[in-house]
Amino acid sequence: MDFDALLLARLQFAFTVGFHIIFPSFTIGLASYLAVLEGLWLATGREHFKNLYLFWVKIFALSFGMGVVSGVVMSYQFGTNWSVFSAQAGSVIGPLLAYEVLTAFFLEASFLGVMLFGWKRVGPGLHFFSTCMVAIGTLMSAFWILAANSWMQTPAGFTFAPDGTMVATDFWEVVFNPSQPSRFAHMVLAAYLTTAMVVAGASAYTLLKGRALTEGRTALRMAILMMAIVAPLQVLVGHESGLVAHAHQPAKIAAMEGWWEDRQSQPSILFAWPDEAAETNHFELAAPDTSSFLFDTPPTETLRGLKSFPEEDRPPVAIVFWSFRVMVGIGLIMVALGLWGAFVWATGRLDGASLYFRALVLAGPSGFIAVLAGWIAAEVGRQPYVVYGVLRTADAVSPVAAGTVAASLLFFLIVYAVVFTAGALYILRLMAAGPESDEPAPRSKQPPGTPLGAALKEA
Repeated sequence: MDFDALLLARLQFAFTVGFHIIFPSFTIGLASYLAVLEGLWLATGREHFKNLYLFWVKIFALSFGMGVVSGVVMSYQFGTNWSVFSAQAGSVIGPLLAYEVLTAFFLEASFLGVMLFGWKRVGPGLHFFSTCMVAIGTLMSAFWILAANSWMQTPAGFTFAPDGTMVATDFWEVVFNPSQPSRFAHMVLAAYLTTAMVVAGASAYTLLKGRALTEGRTALRMAILMMAIVAPLQVLVGHESGLVAHAHQPAKIAAMEGWWEDRQSQPSILFAWPDEAAETNHFELAAPDTSSFLFDTPPTETLRGLKSFPEEDRPPVAIVFWSFRVMVGIGLIMVALGLWGAFVWATGRLDGASLYFRALVLAGPSGFIAVLAGWIAAEVGRQPYVVYGVLRTADAVSPVAAGTVAASLLFFLIVYAVVFTAGALYILRLMAAGPESDEPAPRSKQPPGTPLGAALKEA
């Protein structure tokens, strides 16, 4: 493998964006969760909601800080490693990133100090308002970032200036490009699920250890409710996002599905080993003739396989194929865990469901893995274009020496390994300790037959 400047620049951006996305995918959901906790405390006066807020806000602060630092690094790479892309598409992408800073990041930063340090310095109403503003800011930030990224996936509302650069002709078409609505919804739901899985895993761990029982039971029920509702909804939204990709990025869909030949009815491949050199799949396990159901296409429509695209226009098939299956597989596991939790909760056996608690602890990081797999499938599936069908990645890289990019990549690897590993370990220690509790009640088992409504009232 030739490690030229292009490959090293791609590896560097993949590393930094892959590392960065871990934190927003957690803080977006966690900020909304904190707003709900504080609202419930103000509405009910129950101290366990306050204890949960004070516990999770510390984890939010650490995660938010690491997300900001890792995100700043990416913006510098637009100038250092991708200057041609910045020059070509900057007048379209630049305003979207600027709006993210002006409408989202400044909003979060303005109220974050009150949220973190104003608990005893401002009134409860102002503090709750600050928490809500931070939560709204995280959602607005996701909106603008997804608008920019989705425009790179399905560009719209632009034209070429006489000097060859891209300029926006319709701002709303740029923002609400064909893939933006479904991808934004998909990302927000992914963030909520990621947070729910972390909260469920941490709560299950404290319950297994017999600590903070009231807080743990409350947080666990809230997480199960989120999983049971959002996980099935995410499957539907993900399907809609796939339909958009099928309409606008057929090569990406062909790679995700492992299709090589043009057919009127393609199979749904569950497992295979894609062989790009031989242009075929080995060890294929598939459900034949199901594509018309998945993609809502008429039986007479021909679905393109990878062979219908020139080799230089195909994405790396194996990476896209497997990352897509990892994402879908974990999503189905989340659906199962949500339904399992709802069942044991409704039948009054949740507080003694130690096997389910252990499953939740193991599944705690599953949301992060699914988000990373989904981003890999989406971004690698866009290749060989940085702006799909318009600007190739090879034509967007800066004219810099490979050694320079390699040195900065090595620096990032070392710094991230030291600084962010320490931060992640500290967050894990906080989660393991669990929230403080004003009611260290002895462990008790919920009476059999307690209906779901009573359990909700208990929470």
